[in-house]
Amino acid sequence: MQSTGCPSTSPSRRMVTVPGMNANLPAVSLIAVPGRRAATIALAKELEDRGFAGIWCPSYGDCMALCQEIAHATSTIVFGTSIQPIYLRHAIDLGNHAGFLHEISGGRFRLGLGVSHGPVHQQLGAAAGKPLSDMRAYVDQMRANERASGTLPPLVLATLRDKMLDLATEISDGAVWANASVSNIASQAARARTNSSADFFLGNMVPTVIDDDRDAARAMHRKTLSGYIRLPNYRNYWKAAGFEQEMVDIEAALESGDRDRLPTLMTDRWLDDVTLSGSAAQVREGVERWQAAGVTPIVVPAAASGGQMKAFADLFAAYA
Repeated sequence: MQSTGCPSTSPSRRMVTVPGMNANLPAVSLIAVPGRRAATIALAKELEDRGFAGIWCPSYGDCMALCQEIAHATSTIVFGTSIQPIYLRHAIDLGNHAGFLHEISGGRFRLGLGVSHGPVHQQLGAAAGKPLSDMRAYVDQMRANERASGTLPPLVLATLRDKMLDLATEISDGAVWANASVSNIASQAARARTNSSADFFLGNMVPTVIDDDRDAARAMHRKTLSGYIRLPNYRNYWKAAGFEQEMVDIEAALESGDRDRLPTLMTDRWLDDVTLSGSAAQVREGVERWQAAGVTPIVVPAAASGGQMKAFADLFAAYA
């Protein structure tokens, strides 16, 4: 892993493999939906018992609170945030909480940090600045407070393009994408491996629908990704990944206000590169493709019909 020569910015710990992790199974994204929080914690325990490779909690709701409950409900599985937005909590406050979780979990907790997106900042009134310099300063401040917070957990930075990936290899212990392109990820994974240690974590949040009706599964993905295609940074990423025509067409529809055309412009070619859909066998093959690229797939379960519990039932059946 690269060192900047500055103690406050060089990574301070190595990623530890925890007993119970199964490299053949994917990691899983878990959200505590209001009204089903107790059931969500039970799901975390079942994910551990079934040998899934980890649990990653998105920023929806309170991901740190969810991770704290997971720390108490489980004993072997690795878990973390994917991600906690840096503009929503002071670095020292979050570092204190992260140090606590690192200690009580026996080193199983990973703190995923990210800058989130413009619409989120606007909704919450968060003052966002320059992502790269802000992230560096945030991590510096957390590490400068380690005497008070206790040892921090491994830090994982949300990334999409190469500049943030390079920063992640310099100052953190891993990188996590969301909705990345599997056909494009190998080159970024190789870039990260060149500049980091062998245990540097690479993961990607992959929207996943298990359904024999693949068109129905893709229809769900079109709903899931409808917000992401409105974000310029994501469109620029997908252009660079080989989907320029799709993104140009989407931009034209957005500019003209023709929102009804957007689902038709989200092609199967693009969807099948950034999501997993289809039968259990097809999804397992897709998981293996991500693993072969050197990236831990973090499946984000959804169901073409039914809610969260149906999606997890389908996932468990696929890996029974």
